[in-house]
Amino acid sequence: MVRTNKDKLVMISVVGEVSSPQMRYPYRITTEGEAVILPGTGGVTYNLRVGDIAVGLKADHVEPGVSSKNKEKDAVGDLANTAYNLMSCLGNEAILMSGEAKGEKGIVVGKHGGIEHVLVDYPFEVLEKIVPGDKILIKAYGMGLELIDYPNIKAFNLDPRMIDKLTLEEKDGKLGVGVTHIVPAQVMGSGLGAFQVQSGDYDITLFDKETVDRLGLEDIRFGDIIAIMDTDHSFGRIFYQGAVTIGVVTHSDCVLAGHGPGVTTIFTSKSGSLEPYINPKANLALLWDLRESI
Repeated sequence: MVRTNKDKLVMISVVGEVSSPQMRYPYRITTEGEAVILPGTGGVTYNLRVGDIAVGLKADHVEPGVSSKNKEKDAVGDLANTAYNLMSCLGNEAILMSGEAKGEKGIVVGKHGGIEHVLVDYPFEVLEKIVPGDKILIKAYGMGLELIDYPNIKAFNLDPRMIDKLTLEEKDGKLGVGVTHIVPAQVMGSGLGAFQVQSGDYDITLFDKETVDRLGLEDIRFGDIIAIMDTDHSFGRIFYQGAVTIGVVTHSDCVLAGHGPGVTTIFTSKSGSLEPYINPKANLALLWDLRESI
């Protein structure tokens, strides 16, 4: 058992709606100079959920399950969507409040920066009933989470109830975390330099085949728990030797330079108090019993 301050946290409502796919330009230019047209962010992805492969798809930045955002505007701008993204945490209950699937429950499984989406997983049979515009109520719970016995580890974007789902263990004063992949900082791209990690994501670039093969990155899946070495996310994303960050893969790989499968941060330690170890089953789909197998 990892002790947390969950009794001090506030559960609060945030509301979004299923967003439509958006395309600014028809073409995306690959790192080989090829112009391609591919599906990307937004909408309901009927044949992809957490647990499915996130690499090698004919897609760019595609999001599994349901993409959502709050479209409420005020004089200042997108304050409601900022709150929707910041407060929603992985593992939060997400209830459909309108449409044919009204009343169905899913969970938050990721966040995607730039487009500022919150990603929600529902069973395939529920996805078939969802359309853009359907309202989603998320019971936001987890902002302010702390690990009482590990003051050198910061937690982000995580429902405290998910702590018991992760494969965690004490390792010589460090917190061992089961992950599917261990990734070096030098392959990380888009997201570096962001000043906060309570929303958005950090991309693993996969353009160097030798590195991909050596690290076994060709089989990354949506929902994988992964470790990023020599990276500190305490107050934004920086390279820092000895630091360790743990995150969850939330969107697919990409053809654009500097981009790849996106990772939403859940833990970081500047002092290296996190000790990742390989667990091939460290995926939200299995840990949260969202699917029988992947």
